Amino acid sequence: MEQKHRALLIIDGIINLVLGILLLLVPFGMASFLGVPEPVSFLYPCVLGAVLFGIGIALLLEVWGGSKGIRGLGVGGAIVINFCGAGTLLGWLLVSSPDLPMRGRILLWCIALLVLVVGVVELVSRAWRE
Repeated sequence: MEQKHRALLIIDGIINLVLGILLLLVPFGMASFLGVPEPVSFLYPCVLGAVLFGIGIALLLEVWGGSKGIRGLGVGGAIVINFCGAGTLLGWLLVSSPDLPMRGRILLWCIALLVLVVGVVELVSRAWRE
């Protein structure tokens, strides 16, 4: 695997781990701290957090597990996940006018744009064509 592909997978993996941890911490006041809506139930943010955390581990496993014959999630899968996640969040931010504090709006826009940019960089790098 080329060095730039490894770097993309590592960056994408770390972003997924961080987002997963933030969602897993929603029951402990993370939503109000970040200025995003408090959920009625903590089930969905926690499940999504666990999925994102798992995706992060799978991306890092792809980088460091190959020498041991262990495969994780490749760049192609990461691109699809990034576009789906960022597209959904951007659509939600553009179509609805969520009543959020400014820090919450800025955070969600930054997350959406960061994930979209990572997906575009992965796509343009052609790392998915190994």
